Amino acid sequence: MPRPSAGSRTNPVKASRKAVGTLRAADEVMARLIDEHGALVREDLRRERPGDAYGALLRSIVGQQLSTKAAATIYGRMLELFDGHAPTPLQLLAADPDKIRAAGLSRPKINYLRDLAQHVEDGELELELLDELPDEEVIEQLTAVKGIGEWSAHMFLMFHLSRPDVLPVGDQGIRRAVQLQYGLRILPDPKRLEKIARPWRPYRTLACLYLWSSLDNKPGA
Repeated sequence: MPRPSAGSRTNPVKASRKAVGTLRAADEVMARLIDEHGALVREDLRRERPGDAYGALLRSIVGQQLSTKAAATIYGRMLELFDGHAPTPLQLLAADPDKIRAAGLSRPKINYLRDLAQHVEDGELELELLDELPDEEVIEQLTAVKGIGEWSAHMFLMFHLSRPDVLPVGDQGIRRAVQLQYGLRILPDPKRLEKIARPWRPYRTLACLYLWSSLDNKPGA
């Protein structure tokens, strides 16, 4: 799927207005959340995110199962080992795992980071081409790396690639928000979540942003 040229990209202001209008018409819950939180735009998803795909994935692995503060601290310590910048795949593979562990990373996470670096170095994961692939292929390539599951791939699609129609069915924050906002007795399973989210297409990413905002929380909360 070829990448659109800069001149052919949809105007983000018009796109966000169309997305908000679509979600407002989708159901009463979305209409209410839009009224409560204003016209959020998908471009906000890129804030405070690493600018390159490799750095984003490194940070994603480091931050797994950690609070935002703890993840930032440990990631910062790891960067200090590489003169304050994210290590290249070769630098990471050449580094002493015990020194990386001293930054606060567990052995499994170090193995995950090394597997990511090996995939990139071997050309099995061509990060520069991910933006040209459909969502399903991006997920398939990312989840081939140890330590990157479907949830992490969904977050990459939403926050790094800014894809408009992603529904992270495994995100606890989204499940909890849907349960609360739609008055469900129990947390929705993936099948029910997909059904509830069907009217949000093709702007499920933005719908999730509203749901996270309703919890005043970050993804995965």
